[in-house]
Amino acid sequence: MDRNAVLEPVLAAAPVVPVLTIEDASTAVPLARALVKGGLPAIEITLRTAAALDAVKAVAAEVEGAFAGAGTVLDAAQLRQAEAAGAVFAVSPGASPGLLDAAADSAMPLLPGAATASEAMALMERGYEILKFFPAGPAGGIAYLKALAAPLPGVRFCPTGGVSLQNAPDYLGLANVICVGGSWVAPQDAITAGDWQRIEELARQASGLRSAA
Repeated sequence: MDRNAVLEPVLAAAPVVPVLTIEDASTAVPLARALVKGGLPAIEITLRTAAALDAVKAVAAEVEGAFAGAGTVLDAAQLRQAEAAGAVFAVSPGASPGLLDAAADSAMPLLPGAATASEAMALMERGYEILKFFPAGPAGGIAYLKALAAPLPGVRFCPTGGVSLQNAPDYLGLANVICVGGSWVAPQDAITAGDWQRIEELARQASGLRSAA
């Protein structure tokens, strides 16, 4: 199975992948529905809270049109847990040998993180063509990614970390960027307040960024 071919349409479905930290699993379904309705179907739920796996499971089972993803996957055990919860893709801030070995045995595609040319090359040797560029801002941002395009023409990136509504169009304008990851489309105060209309509006604004890039 070509995992790049499986992952590509998920990430290419919209210019922004919302990166969510969910404290209460009961908010996951209405939150995801608002994001999908606004045009952002690929959703990364970070495994940073006790509610995260339940949130992934709920979105995968109940939200039509959503691609439920698990983020901040750090090891083989978390990868297996995410797959069992119904995630259709996993995201990691980096890439360890153990995680990559587990991903090779999984049907669920992994978006591994890289912040340097050497890390990207090591992942290319493993067959990865789509990588998370993290932390995008501190690692060099738009200028750094632009510089990687010529020596690493076979790699595309999803920059995450320091990406905002203001700078996302500049990232999306790069030929080696498939999408960006961002948390601004689902502010914590809006989630806490259950302001799904606001989140839908932010998602709709974000979904139109590719045409603006």
